[in-house]
Amino acid sequence: MEWRKCYLDVMLVPLGFLILMGYHLYLWHKVRTQPLTTIVGTNSRGRSFWVSAMMKDNDKKNILAVQTLRNMIMGSTLMATTSILLCAGMAAVISSTYSIKKPLSDAVYGAHGEFMVALKYVTLLTIFLFSFFCHSLSIRFINQVNILINTPQDPTAIVTPEYVSELLEKGFVLNTVGNRLFHAGLPLLLWIFGPVLVFLCCVTMVPVLYNLDFVFRSGKGKNIDVDGSNNV
Repeated sequence: MEWRKCYLDVMLVPLGFLILMGYHLYLWHKVRTQPLTTIVGTNSRGRSFWVSAMMKDNDKKNILAVQTLRNMIMGSTLMATTSILLCAGMAAVISSTYSIKKPLSDAVYGAHGEFMVALKYVTLLTIFLFSFFCHSLSIRFINQVNILINTPQDPTAIVTPEYVSELLEKGFVLNTVGNRLFHAGLPLLLWIFGPVLVFLCCVTMVPVLYNLDFVFRSGKGKNIDVDGSNNV
């Protein structure tokens, strides 16, 4: 009897997230092998050039560098604040004595017992906590870049543009992971209303993310190599 109530949750929820994980594994493979065909790889290459340009002409561009990094920190701070507020809301719901499953029990497909409802909210809480953790670390790395990018350059300088670019890249990778975890909270939030919506949301997110993550360049007869050169 219990299996009949939760078989949709056991089948559709893992299947939906396996589809999302498969897409991100494909994206990771493309970023490693053909970075300039993806937004992540293209932006990473552009950030390394930006750091080199800022540090090379630091006397004229130091204010521009600080303001740009400040905007990045503000974005990460907003996401971290939103994540921890959602965590507080999830914790309040979990610790509440009010049984939230009662008004939803007739409208939810799949299992909606006490254990399943608790599992849904605990999973949401965990996802948002990890999102907050990633955004917090991102702020830490970008703050370091904010100081080091104005370091005076000399032939014996320990702080090189390559080192600063590496720190900035770590910050942006953590920011991207935090954003993806935050987005994963959407299908989990829909899990409250049943596993069917989770599966449909995961399937819908794949083409949306594909159009946001990959570069579609116009031009006939041009192929872009991994090193960034154009071949006709």
